[in-house]
Amino acid sequence: MTTIYDAEILLVDDNPDLLTLITDNLHTAGYKTVRTAESCAAARAAFAAHRPALMILDINLPDGDGFSLFRALHEGNEVPALFLSARDADADRLFGLGLGADDYLTKPFLMQELLLRMQHILQRTYRAVLGRARTLPLGDCTVDLQDAAVQRADGTTLPLTATERALLQKLADNRGHIVTYDALCEAVWGADYYGYENSLNVHIRHLREKIEAEPGRPRWLTTVRGIGYRLTGEGGK
Repeated sequence: MTTIYDAEILLVDDNPDLLTLITDNLHTAGYKTVRTAESCAAARAAFAAHRPALMILDINLPDGDGFSLFRALHEGNEVPALFLSARDADADRLFGLGLGADDYLTKPFLMQELLLRMQHILQRTYRAVLGRARTLPLGDCTVDLQDAAVQRADGTTLPLTATERALLQKLADNRGHIVTYDALCEAVWGADYYGYENSLNVHIRHLREKIEAEPGRPRWLTTVRGIGYRLTGEGGK
């Protein structure tokens, strides 16, 4: 797992429309692999075939309940879980958390809140794994984000400035997806980034000079006109 978006998600709910809605939003947010199940039996089969990095479980299911399902899947596996349920009683929430679940969100919910809670669980649970994912392959060169350096194919090592490293980290965290100008500015200069927008283009240009074979025709760090920038995927797409 290089970023949280590499985490495989198992989503269990008996409402097919909600499964589709959440799955579409997770893919849009950048999560690459989302598997779904509409029953306890289907969830057990999906878990056995592909152990997920995070489970999102409804409580009311046609052939059982999410609490029992969580106990069965969690035993000996320690996979983090978030309960997503229409049951909003404090007793249910406390019971679910008491079983060892990481979070409990009641329906209806804001999709952005679900995404934020998932992000926090994944970052907390897999901090050590994510911390080891320090290298970023970009064709003929490799970026070491920990040491802030670019190793080129000819053996040349180019240091990254703190700003260049912060920009590349934000782009790498969202690799394959557009990162807006505002999001990049905020990642580097914080919430009070106003006035730095023009500087962004300069830093992007310098970054391309270090990671691109042809900076004038970038392959890896591309511009999405009027929106932002994107770090292309492993295949250059």
